[in-house]
Amino acid sequence: MHLHDQDILQLFTTAGKEEVAFGKLVEKYQQRIYWYIRKMVINHEDANDVTQNTFVKVWKGLSGFKKESNLFTWMYRIATNETLNFIKANKKRVTQSIEDIQIENRKDDSFFTGDEIEARLYQAIATLPDKQKLVFNMKYFDELKYTEIAEIVGGTVGSLKASYHHAQKKIEAHLTTYD
Repeated sequence: MHLHDQDILQLFTTAGKEEVAFGKLVEKYQQRIYWYIRKMVINHEDANDVTQNTFVKVWKGLSGFKKESNLFTWMYRIATNETLNFIKANKKRVTQSIEDIQIENRKDDSFFTGDEIEARLYQAIATLPDKQKLVFNMKYFDELKYTEIAEIVGGTVGSLKASYHHAQKKIEAHLTTYD
């Protein structure tokens, strides 16, 4: 049984129940956070590392969580920052093109069907600037509202809509160049 966020937060503030509460939090959000990160960092091992770092930061920050946003949004913001930091730190060591990395890592992924259209979509997404990639993944795959995305990554709803629109156009252009 999944607890509501308020119940988890209440449990976390109960003496001796912090670890139980955190376990419930991880159980509830780990998969969702992992797949959000995975769409950005591509590689399973890297996504696991970033997910683990995210939950370490959540654990350390949970006692200071001010409830100014909902728990999910706060955690996504942490995951976003961890993901962007990882990408920034690892850009220098990447020697292949991002498209090759994207496809090679997807081929080893049990969830990758190998469908050519899917491969081309992932290639197109990989070419986007980080912010457009974030906004596109959050809107297209995670089906978040622009207001939720704004809370997570910052910016205005209008600028996020523009980022999503530009991402769509770039993806469309990338996909049509193969036809």
